Amino acid sequence: MKKCVQNKKTILVSVIMIIALLVGQPMYVQADGADLKLYAKAAVLMDADSGRVLYERSGDEQLAMASTTKIMTLIVTLENASLDDTVEVSSYAASMPQVRLGMRNGEQYRLRDLVLSLMLESHNDSAVVIAEHVGGSVEQFAALMNQKAAEIGCENTYYITPNGLDAMRGGKFHSTTARDLALVMSYCVAKSPQKETFLEITRTPDHSFTDLSGKRSFSCVNHNAFLGMMTGALSGKTGFTNKAGYCYVGALRRDGKTFVVALLACGWPSHKTYKWSDTRTLMEYGLAHYDYRSFDDVALPAGATADVLVSGGQGSRIGGLLYMPVETAADEAGVEGLLMHEDEKVTVTLQKVRELSAPVRKGQTVGYISYAVGNQEWKRIRLVAAGEIEAVDLAWCVRRVLGKWMISGSW
Repeated sequence: MKKCVQNKKTILVSVIMIIALLVGQPMYVQADGADLKLYAKAAVLMDADSGRVLYERSGDEQLAMASTTKIMTLIVTLENASLDDTVEVSSYAASMPQVRLGMRNGEQYRLRDLVLSLMLESHNDSAVVIAEHVGGSVEQFAALMNQKAAEIGCENTYYITPNGLDAMRGGKFHSTTARDLALVMSYCVAKSPQKETFLEITRTPDHSFTDLSGKRSFSCVNHNAFLGMMTGALSGKTGFTNKAGYCYVGALRRDGKTFVVALLACGWPSHKTYKWSDTRTLMEYGLAHYDYRSFDDVALPAGATADVLVSGGQGSRIGGLLYMPVETAADEAGVEGLLMHEDEKVTVTLQKVRELSAPVRKGQTVGYISYAVGNQEWKRIRLVAAGEIEAVDLAWCVRRVLGKWMISGSW
């Protein structure tokens, strides 16, 4: 019995030692495609302009996101409310846990001050006050967040809270993926009609304000260290909960390139700095290995705008061959170009009909040119008929016959 107890103690000590070693040492993760060492469980480097993932590690794994949630809270607020609005604090909002501003039930504030509190200090109570004002309730605001996520193209994101605190509802948990989180930040800095205001707020170094009664004063400081780490840093948001670990999403613009990095589960205490080293590693990788290439610089395939044979059309004589000139349509679908790795190539595919049957209308689609990088199509140009050809009918045949007879007196 004594020996058994000693064995159990030995096993317990061994387990504790292994855990201590794991916690005390960096947990490098080899990311796919390049020799980068990252701490984050899930990571994505994205071209913000196209939404193309340039580099990923477990990019589609659904994980808790902590306060990186607040970039969505901010953009939904900017697109649905005025920053000059007056907002009132509910008892529920005042009950939020740390980190919080410390507002009290019934107090009133300007919305502009609270969005700065939200993004600079990541105050949880400010998030709830904002959500209740904009959405009418936290639940209705979460519905707006999920609607916006779907519009942006997120496929595996589910918002429950406006502040990122861990939550469950209907068997789902408050979560996102590194890919979806990068898409949200890309939208915020490059595509939203409120992108300039978003950048202004998230880059504010500090802010002081009072409640509307003037009796209470507050000061906020921006804790996004990335803004001072790299030239061209645009924006970012940190996050941490016990479930999520340290998280981060940030954006950088330099040399005509806009990158977004999203990191989930990037260490737990006391590894608070892992997110900064991973962000720098991914941003530097993008800057060094990706350059913008325009699809306009890629030559059209041979025969793309060559004439197309038209059968059954009204021409100079009955039974004569007709050809329709082809041109490119103005309504191109897709992006104008991409950030591409030096080893990548653009694959151009031409699809065009060999023959058309009259009638043919101007602008009628006769084919397309597709531009793909990797396995994904990024741009498509329609090829269209440049004019019109009517179909042969009885009236046209009679006119041709009569015309021929009148000129030559015979068929």
